[in-house]
Amino acid sequence: MKSSRQAAILALIAEQAIQTQEDLVEALRKKGMDVTQATVSRDIKELRLIKVPSGDGGYKYALPAAQVPGDALKRARRLFQDTVVGIDSTRNLIVIKTHPGAANNVADAVDDLPWPEIMGTLAGDDTILIIVKDEATESVLDRFRELRG
Repeated sequence: MKSSRQAAILALIAEQAIQTQEDLVEALRKKGMDVTQATVSRDIKELRLIKVPSGDGGYKYALPAAQVPGDALKRARRLFQDTVVGIDSTRNLIVIKTHPGAANNVADAVDDLPWPEIMGTLAGDDTILIIVKDEATESVLDRFRELRG
């Protein structure tokens, strides 16, 4: 599944210095994901990964330092449409259910949204807890539902 693979890619580049697409293919295969270089190339493009100095004279993949708010909204919309299976709330807490392995990626996208009503997120494997300001719960819920389409 694309979202699980992309979540694994993000975890891998955070844990180790991945220098080439071939290194990434091999690391994913060690995690039990049979992928091609072409698939990894598309994932790198979709995740907007960049190459940064690794400190040993080489380069490694990383996330860009800052994202444009419009890009964050597009990314959130894509992730919500591809991976979110349910949204519910109580008072100032919103719970989002995702496909297995996708919650961290979706929570990261929510964190990147320029929505000051969101106080924070906490993600597991397939569940995200979002804490919002009391008066904003319905407004944020409506926007999340709109992202799902």
